[in-house]
Amino acid sequence: IHVIKPVLPKLNNLFEYAVSEENGCWLFHPSWHLCIYKRMFESENKILTKEGVTHFLELYETRVLPFSAEFSEFIIGPLMDALSESSLYSRSPGQLIGSGSPLGLKLQKFLVTYISLLPEEIKSSFLLKFIQKMTSRHWCAIPILFLCKALANIPRCKALGIEGLLALRDVLQCTMITHQILLRGAAQCYLLQAAMNLVDVLCDWLRVNESCFRRPSTCSSIGLHETSSLNAYVKNLVQEYIKSPAWEGGENCCMPDWLEAKLVAMMVLLAIDVEGMKSQYSEKRRTQNVLRIFLDPLLDALVKFGTNAYMPLLKTDRCLQLLLKLLHTCLLKGSSTQDVAPTDEVCTLLQNFVMSTTESISEFILRRLTMKELSSVSDLDRCHLYLMVLTELINLHLKVGWKRGNPIWRVISPLKNASIRHLQEMDRGQEPTLGRQIQRVVSMAALATVCEAIDQKPELQLDSQDAGATERFLSSLQLNQTLQKPHTEEDGSFFEESSSSQGWGKIVAQYIHDQWVCLSFLLKKYHTLIPASEDEILEPILPAVQMPVRTLQSALEALTILPSDQVLPVFHCMKILVPKLLTSSESLCIVSFDMAWKIIASLSNTQLIFWSNLKAFVQFVFDPKVLTIAAKIKGQAYFKIKEIMYRIIEMSTIKTGVFNILISYCCKSWIVSASNVSLSTAKNYSELVYEACIFGTVFRRDQSTKREDHYVRICAVKFLCLLDGSNMSHKLFMEDLAIKLLEKNFLNRIIDKIFQAGFISNQASIKYFIEWIIILILHKFPQFLPKFWDCFSYGEENLKTSICTFLSALSHLDIITENIPEKKLILKQALIIVLHWCFNHNFSIRLYALVALKKIWSMCKTLHIEELDALTSIIESSLNQVENMHGAGNAKKNWQRIQEHFFFATFHPLKDYCLETIFYILPRLSGLVEDEWIAIGKFTRFTDIPLDAGFQWYLSPTQLCELKPGDWSQQDIGSNSGEADNESEWSDVQKKIIPWRNSVPDLDLELVFQDRAAKLGKSLSRLIVVASLIDKPTNLGGLCRTCEVFGASALVVGNLQCIRDKQFQHLSVSAEQWLPLVEVKPPQLIDYLQQKKAEGYTIVGVEQTVKSLDLTQYCFPEKSLLLLGNEREGIPANLIQQVDVCVEIPQQGITRSLNVHVSGALLVWEYTRQQLLKQGDAGS
Repeated sequence: IHVIKPVLPKLNNLFEYAVSEENGCWLFHPSWHLCIYKRMFESENKILTKEGVTHFLELYETRVLPFSAEFSEFIIGPLMDALSESSLYSRSPGQLIGSGSPLGLKLQKFLVTYISLLPEEIKSSFLLKFIQKMTSRHWCAIPILFLCKALANIPRCKALGIEGLLALRDVLQCTMITHQILLRGAAQCYLLQAAMNLVDVLCDWLRVNESCFRRPSTCSSIGLHETSSLNAYVKNLVQEYIKSPAWEGGENCCMPDWLEAKLVAMMVLLAIDVEGMKSQYSEKRRTQNVLRIFLDPLLDALVKFGTNAYMPLLKTDRCLQLLLKLLHTCLLKGSSTQDVAPTDEVCTLLQNFVMSTTESISEFILRRLTMKELSSVSDLDRCHLYLMVLTELINLHLKVGWKRGNPIWRVISPLKNASIRHLQEMDRGQEPTLGRQIQRVVSMAALATVCEAIDQKPELQLDSQDAGATERFLSSLQLNQTLQKPHTEEDGSFFEESSSSQGWGKIVAQYIHDQWVCLSFLLKKYHTLIPASEDEILEPILPAVQMPVRTLQSALEALTILPSDQVLPVFHCMKILVPKLLTSSESLCIVSFDMAWKIIASLSNTQLIFWSNLKAFVQFVFDPKVLTIAAKIKGQAYFKIKEIMYRIIEMSTIKTGVFNILISYCCKSWIVSASNVSLSTAKNYSELVYEACIFGTVFRRDQSTKREDHYVRICAVKFLCLLDGSNMSHKLFMEDLAIKLLEKNFLNRIIDKIFQAGFISNQASIKYFIEWIIILILHKFPQFLPKFWDCFSYGEENLKTSICTFLSALSHLDIITENIPEKKLILKQALIIVLHWCFNHNFSIRLYALVALKKIWSMCKTLHIEELDALTSIIESSLNQVENMHGAGNAKKNWQRIQEHFFFATFHPLKDYCLETIFYILPRLSGLVEDEWIAIGKFTRFTDIPLDAGFQWYLSPTQLCELKPGDWSQQDIGSNSGEADNESEWSDVQKKIIPWRNSVPDLDLELVFQDRAAKLGKSLSRLIVVASLIDKPTNLGGLCRTCEVFGASALVVGNLQCIRDKQFQHLSVSAEQWLPLVEVKPPQLIDYLQQKKAEGYTIVGVEQTVKSLDLTQYCFPEKSLLLLGNEREGIPANLIQQVDVCVEIPQQGITRSLNVHVSGALLVWEYTRQQLLKQGDAGS
């Protein structure tokens, strides 16, 4: 890479020379340039490939190149092949999560620029080939995501037609089918955005080409002569759709397909949009007139529904289908963010037109549902259509305001009464013919729709006398009664339509489902009449309500009969029944819990119905009343609920989002009730809250696909924030939660790290939290200070593990004593303790003690405590000695670093007591992995549990959020006394003898070195090693140590600040104290090399070039300057020109590169070996 990279800028010059400035055309073919990129793209070195791709994507940032067909082919060919490598999209060092891939951003900018420069006639074909290329090979999820994102950012243009849409569909169906679901979802969103931006917009096309539509032969009719050919075409389309061909008639014909109705509805609304675009700045009434023209055929037919008993069946089907599709499509358009005003206007007009036909439609539906006109299996689809229309009409009337006596209100009562009458007739033992059984299913479905409507709008409930009869009937229904299959000999057409048992089974399931919908309505209305046991009522008026045990048993039976997508109303009924029976029939309730859970567990891979069923299940099992009663009696139900709770938590580890539903529902129910009873109930299930607090696989990032565990924790934290410390029940809940956290067996659990963190050194974030907690406890409860002092008086072996933690807390003594009026005794005690630990043999402990001493003594001077005057000279001289330490040794640097550390310099235990500090700032500053930082925006976006408007615990008011992570780690010594002894090797005794120098006179660096060499009896070397191009502190530290060991005269670095780096110091082992270090920044190297040449030095470059000499054959001059290259790029071309000779190390392996530290060490040793041989020869 270091050979290729210096050449890339010259490639830019070649592009400039290859394009004529006069006419902007290529002077020679661009393929000469592209072959260079192709070689880089196909390189086995991924770093080289990335450099090549990056350079190519930057071509259009500073220049505009002429169009070339070969250039486009190269993009779709070799470039896209190179972009398929996932490693190219990695983040740069130091980039935060979410900031985006640098190469992905360059790709996006390049594609947008390139497409904008393409001629209009070329854009469409280029984009089509680009998308087709995405389907022609296997793509990983990450490259396809960034390609889709780049496509989504292309400005709106009419580039894709039918072929383009088919290509996009192939990308969705083929390329992405095996991708990880979250990456696939993001890529699909980008593809949808790209499709919306790039397809030829139909409304625009219709507006431009509306004159091209053929007028129908009847265009001379009233109103059409004033309209455009598009409007006439659309009106004719509606007319032709509504007409029912004579050959399609027949009583038992199947219902028409919905697709044609959808297409006609879409065409009507598109044509209205075209009209709205034309009349946007003119009269608004024109839109109303045009919509009326389009819908006249439909409205005329709908008005006749109630009076024309002989209207063809298919015509009525088509009209109602078109009506529904118009309403649904209009609502979908209304939910978009664009063109809100015209869409709202069209929706309002459409709803007004539909409401004018309500009476006719409702009478028609009433007749069809109640007059035994539906008698075949295909008629069940019509029944569903009629009930959907009826529901839409009810919703429309609810929007505009409900009035007693309106057409819908007049239909509800006859429909309900007729349905009940038909159902009662069927129960009288009549022969189950197909017609009778179909009417029975239809009546039950109609009754279920009426019950849902009344539940939604209680005003629909009629007179109490009539209502009472209805409810008595519903309460007496024979639940789960098998709907007997009709005899086949009477109506052979049944077998033609649905002869299988499976087909009839679906009909029976729908019938039972509708039964439970009705019963759910009844139980919800009369839940106060449900007795705790059946013994209390001898002659029940409403059996289903007043005999709850029998009803719950029927519900269990229904769960065994119904398919999973039909069980919701049964769950709703069980939610009402179980709280009433939990005391008297606990075993039955436990069975219901188990059976419901089996249904949920079996649906874990069925996305369409799993989530709705899970929500209903959670609302049923974890209903506040159920939890309260179960906790009160502490029976088997209580333990069954906890068992299910842990099963849900276990499921959430493999299916994200499951725990969210449980914790959100429970926390909301406990907060909404806002009573002492609810929190006392929550106390019995506090395991749920603490499981939420610790939820998430922090140390198994490979298993974490989405940070949904953040929202589980956020929900629990916001719930805890809403608790009132002055409320005794809230206080008891928090105490119980804390005790359970402490008592819980956390073996092999991540929270174990919290309690171990007081005794180990690799959990910095947890140590800060523990120290913070100690400070806050002592601040609020100063009566615990004696116990805190006791912590410093344990045996020394025990204190090795935690003394730094206690000293860190003690350094914030000003906060601890803030509310204590008399501080003298406390300060005196603190000084005694700190001074004792300032003389400890362990270096880290001494540092922490000195920090605490400095802060405590500052408080003493502020308060002018006379009793401590005797200590003034001792303490201040000690602090001055520490502050004025000379030299560049570790002691002085560590003292400076620990004072600059955020926990002692910036952190304020009270002002920073907020959610942002706890969940984002402190984890970030303490080096926790980025995946575990919870940004404060997630708390504000999670609105399931809103916080009070005056809640101020969100943001930190201090400068803590502006700090960057430092390199100081709070270090203790081991997790137990045995470990402490093992590790004392590095803390108590130095591994190697390193002489400390407390003061170094400000003399010339070379004189210091000569003095040191003379004292040690070492020879003076004339070798200078230049490492200014090296970036990594580890390489510099190792090289520093090597140069010092072999007696080099100086080491040249790019920045002297590198010696403060802990990685440098770990490798150098204080060698920088005994080796002259010179700072020469890379831009100054040419002047430095020329200066050394003038002083008689030979510049030796360590680089592989054509003229490089073999190290084993080269003889070093005494005054040699060794120039080392960068880790990745080697020695730049401009510096190679300054080199007198290049030397390379002979290699035998396949890998053609050595680590720069190793290379430098080999050459330094070879120079030293040769000089030692010369000295030996001279001596002999």
